[in-house]
Amino acid sequence: MTRTSFSIPLRLASTAIAAVAVLSLSGCLYAQIPVGSPTDVPSSSPETDAPSDESSGSTLTFTEGLDLASDTYIEWGDGLVVDEGWKIVSPDDGNGAWTYGTVDGTCTARFWQGYTTDVPVVAGDDSASSDAILGVLLQTPTSEVTPLATTGEFSYMAGGNGGVETRQVVGVDGSRTWLMAARAFTQTGVGLSVVVDCTAADAEATLAAINEENAVVVTP
Repeated sequence: MTRTSFSIPLRLASTAIAAVAVLSLSGCLYAQIPVGSPTDVPSSSPETDAPSDESSGSTLTFTEGLDLASDTYIEWGDGLVVDEGWKIVSPDDGNGAWTYGTVDGTCTARFWQGYTTDVPVVAGDDSASSDAILGVLLQTPTSEVTPLATTGEFSYMAGGNGGVETRQVVGVDGSRTWLMAARAFTQTGVGLSVVVDCTAADAEATLAAINEENAVVVTP
């Protein structure tokens, strides 16, 4: 899977965050997702089609992320590729983004991995920098995202492990729910995100199911 820098194309829809904990969906969700061309060359690493079955039993909290070596390679595993409940909606676009959808058509999950060159990260603060990724997705200042975001998790090394701290925001629009979750790694200058968009299912429950199959893979 490719890795690209996180840039903001001009066509992104402007989205204001309401002063409530649950955000309302405005316009087409995926018009908010960066799809710009890469400006950095990714370090070489074999593509990871599925998370390792072997768990290190470790966690990767925001604080623990500061202990990573600068050349650590961090990427999404692709556990959904072997899950019969999901199908590929759009393959890796060469810009570090790809989308899966549930076979019943109720949810999509758009993954991104790349450099955070164009994200206003805070050196030595993975939590604030994760909020900054969410801010880029929503085209909203980080200072407005932070009070509304909550701490969640991705799985570490193997599905079902949990342990990788993230920041996330959730939105509801009638029967439709969506969730944006992100993790920045300031020591390595990269980030990961997923946007879950459900028309007839719960986005938070869907992310939990994704975490059972999918994981963040870290290669020292």
